[in-house]
Amino acid sequence: MNTHRARKRFGQHFLTRDDIVTDIVAAIAPSAGQTLVEIGPGRGALTIPLARTGVDLHAIEFDRDLCQDLRRRFSGAANVTLHQADALEFDFAAIGSSLRIVGNLPYNISTPLLFHLIDARDAIADMHFMLQKEVVERICAEPGSKSFGRLTIMLGCYLEPVSLFDVPPDAFSPPPRVNSAVIRLRPRGEDGPAVDDHDALSKMVVQAFTKRRKTLRNALKGIASDELMESCGIDPGKRPEQIATVDWVRLSNCISS
Repeated sequence: MNTHRARKRFGQHFLTRDDIVTDIVAAIAPSAGQTLVEIGPGRGALTIPLARTGVDLHAIEFDRDLCQDLRRRFSGAANVTLHQADALEFDFAAIGSSLRIVGNLPYNISTPLLFHLIDARDAIADMHFMLQKEVVERICAEPGSKSFGRLTIMLGCYLEPVSLFDVPPDAFSPPPRVNSAVIRLRPRGEDGPAVDDHDALSKMVVQAFTKRRKTLRNALKGIASDELMESCGIDPGKRPEQIATVDWVRLSNCISS
């Protein structure tokens, strides 16, 4: 039995409930011959059932001690490759194409990791992650809701999100202080909005949502005039969370051009 103690500085919360593991594997529906990449395998709760499906499995673990334990446990598994590495710096595209990324992500790196994965989206088929429920709600939020914001827009430009199911704190050891949820993310490809300047869009959205209680007229003062917003079909009297992602992209592209 693995007795590795969770390290708070790594944000470790190990999945322990077999029924949740079964539900996650069922949602992924892996098939032999596919290439899966697991981020943060930890004690191997997901790694073991995924490896048994016959996939070509790459597991990326930052914790050196955990990685050593996993190497011993999977030493005879020809279809499992362990990488002792920082997922925030890992070159996912170097593994191959049509990658299926999975993981119970440490909450303290989940957002920057998602943005890192956007850069590798051409090599990714889909992603299934366990995240803090609040983060999943923000990613999947609809315009007009309190959860709609920068994360919704900046990920929504490139990824199609689907919230699958919630996971309670008692499914982990140690239990986190928040609820979790499993999300599926698929790269949008050509059906997504074409962003001319990612950094410009991000800068504009950040400014707008730091003043989300103000109207766009006031929140985007110095960036976009009423006339420019109206030419993009946007009402400058609305608040930032009322504007759909495609409209934010349209406005940003107008400014960039």
